[in-house]
Amino acid sequence: MLFTKLKTKAAHLIRGESAEEQAHNFLIGKGLKPVCRNFRCKQGELDLIMIDRQTLVIIEVRFRKTDKYGSAVESITRAKQSRIIAATHVYLASQKTDRPIRFDVIAMSGNGRMDWIQNAF
Repeated sequence: MLFTKLKTKAAHLIRGESAEEQAHNFLIGKGLKPVCRNFRCKQGELDLIMIDRQTLVIIEVRFRKTDKYGSAVESITRAKQSRIIAATHVYLASQKTDRPIRFDVIAMSGNGRMDWIQNAF
């Protein structure tokens, strides 16, 4: 008898997608214009890319169910920042722009709190 392996997403991936969707909608409500979601390259992934007035904004969305192992903001280490910056260089090489660039963070916690940190790094 043959069995097929069903692919199911892990709960943490579903929560992450939900957090990104909430952040995306929140930022649209704040007037930002969507450009790209989940840009992936060898260097890493850019969760959201949006435009705020004339600025291209790279947004990292972080969700933490609890602060037991650190908050969502604390999870963005220097190494993570470096990967985001490297992925941004790859994105910009394929999408020429003369806009200024800003790196923001949307930090979400299991209690529903959402913090938008502009110019995070």
